[in-house]
Amino acid sequence: MDMVGKVRQALLASGHEDSIAEFPAGTHSAADAAAAVGCSVAQIAKSIVFRSGESVILVVASGAHRIDRNKVSAAVGQPVKTADAAWVQSKTGFAVGGVAPIGHDCQVTTVVDSALLPLDPLWAAAGSPMHAFRTTAEQLIRLTNGAVAEVRQV
Repeated sequence: MDMVGKVRQALLASGHEDSIAEFPAGTHSAADAAAAVGCSVAQIAKSIVFRSGESVILVVASGAHRIDRNKVSAAVGQPVKTADAAWVQSKTGFAVGGVAPIGHDCQVTTVVDSALLPLDPLWAAAGSPMHAFRTTAEQLIRLTNGAVAEVRQV
């Protein structure tokens, strides 16, 4: 099954609607995704992968913010470092640019940045740089079993 199919399957299995849309112009960056979807950059729920040893730490944050690695470490209770693209794909199955918050090939610890909470709707990558799905912060927290914390740079 392709990665978009895995995301679709994860959405449906959790009771979430199949809100995946295709954007041929691409959604490689938060700005590209916002332009394609027709929303603000803040409403793009980007998925950034960190690693702690061989453990995958996924941060879902607003496309308008940068992530503070020290805050991520504090949120998960262990030191983290940025994961390179090859490691991300080998662990999660997703290529950078299409990393979804769900449907991973491995167990993932997820942190959802608190800045996403008031934003509605949100759009998250759906397994490829040309696919995204519509959701809400509450749905993302439920879908990912994510812990909410402030991990953005301020």
